[in-house]
Formats: sequence, C-alpha cells, structure tokens
Amino acid sequence: MTVETSTAAMIKASEVNKFFGDLHVLKDINFEVPRGQVVVVLGPSGSGKSTLCRAINRLEPVNSGVIHVDGKELPKEGKALAALRADVGMVFQSFNLFAHKTIVDNVMLAPLKVRKQKKPEARESAMQLLERVGIADQSEKYPAQLSGGQQQRAAIARALAMRPKVMMFDEPTSALDPEMVQEVLDVMTNLAKEGMTMFVVTHEMGFARRAAHRVMFMADGEIVEDTTPDDFFTNPKSDRAKDFLSKILTH
Repeated sequence: MTVETSTAAMIKASEVNKFFGDLHVLKDINFEVPRGQVVVVLGPSGSGKSTLCRAINRLEPVNSGVIHVDGKELPKEGKALAALRADVGMVFQSFNLFAHKTIVDNVMLAPLKVRKQKKPEARESAMQLLERVGIADQSEKYPAQLSGGQQQRAAIARALAMRPKVMMFDEPTSALDPEMVQEVLDVMTNLAKEGMTMFVVTHEMGFARRAAHRVMFMADGEIVEDTTPDDFFTNPKSDRAKDFLSKILTH
C-alpha cells in the first residue's frame, strides 16, 4: 500500500509562539510533518508538549506564528475552523465519552451530526471501527461499564469515525493502569502501520522506539532535538536530552 504524498505537509508550524501571561510556553516553534509520518513528542513535564498538541487544532490559540493543516492555514473561528477540526482526530488523557450514550452511539455521534451520514451507514462504520480497535463486543455497553483501556480504545474509534487526515494523541495512556497501556499502544501501532499521519505526545519510550518515524524532544518551550528514534535514544546531542534519557531509562 502506498502512502499518498503531496507537496503540502500534513502539519506545518511556522514561528509559533504562545504565552500564558508572562510565561513563554512555546518559543518560535517550526516543524513539518509529511503525510503518513508518525511523530512522537517527548520531553519533561512543563516543556510545552501538550500545549503544542492542542494548538494544532486551535484548542489553544497561539499568540503569533502560523499553523497549516493539509496546506490550509488554521482558521481563527467559525465554520471553517469546525471543518478543519473535523479533519484532525484528537485523543486526550481523559476519554471524554458521553456517559449516557452507549459505546456505538458515542462513535456514531459526530458522523451523524457533522458529516450528516445516514444512521445505518454511521452504525455500520462505527461497528467496523470498534472491531478494528478490538471492542466490537462492548458496543452496547455504557462507558462506565468498560475498563480504562477499553474506554480509550472507544475514544480512538470515535476520533477515527470522522475519517480524519491526521490523528493527534495527547498523553493517551497516562491516565491508564499499567496493564491497560499496551492494549491502547497496540491500536496506535496498527494505525501507524496503516499509514495514518500521527502526532503523539507520550511518555511511552517503547512506542516511540517502535512506531515513530521521528522524535521531537521539547524542553522549556523549544524543540531541542528533531531526529530519528534510533538517533535520539542512542546518540542524543543536547545535555537536556541526555539528562532526560538518563532519568527515564534507568527506571
């Protein structure tokens, strides 16, 4: 299967700056993510990783700079922003499922409301996605009846239901019990193999090594290193990365 290529990067950030009051949380951020590439963003807490992830679909407005998704500049607000957000799937630490709706109804909701799909088609697609993430047998249950790992897989299916061009993951396993982490990472690894463009903020070093094409290491609001996983883990260039890895990899 060939990954579709285009001259426009799927995500492009140019001179992006973000402040929270006096705190400069993103400092002149520049990068491009080609189609089909899996980028894992690593770094210590408070380095700006999650803020960057949220800025890419304007959940977090930036103070200056420009972000493009699939060749289009991120609109400020309104219908154009809603349309662009529909192309950017987002999975958070918390699962954000609607507690009063079944799992299959959670997955069907956005295609029905936003994509204006017919109900039978939306349901068939939702069941295929739940099969893909390994929880089709849980489709008629409510979120509270599922484990954390199953809820996060349902959240991934819900994001995929919009047929996004790119998937954003903001620490998708950090709220999970350790034994549930792998089942979510397995779903993400399969997505990566299928050629989905992915931007993943995580602390899971094994996933970064196995599934990423590229590692971006952030510290103090800056991209300090941007390289292959192999290079980053075996030959980090900066003192910040060396310090980070020495703390992480000795546990």
